[in-house]
Amino acid sequence: MTDIDWSALRSLTAREIISALIRDGFTLRSQSGSHQRYRHADNRRVTVSFHHPGDTFPPKTLRRMIEDQAHWTVDDLRRLGLLH
Repeated sequence: MTDIDWSALRSLTAREIISALIRDGFTLRSQSGSHQRYRHADNRRVTVSFHHPGDTFPPKTLRRMIEDQAHWTVDDLRRLGLLH
């Protein structure tokens, strides 16, 4: 378990997640329909699936992108402006 306060991230939109990925050095590698795949130079990969840029994510999807794919910590989330 991490010490991330998921309630503070509940309203993150696809646009905000994509912007944070780009600020962290991820680049868009491919897109298939509503799935955009981003890759970092250190080989981390994140898939962002959305239909509209203003869509928010269910908590489980958000957790998979942040913890399992991007491997972001609380410090990373603060640095990227996703937590205050």
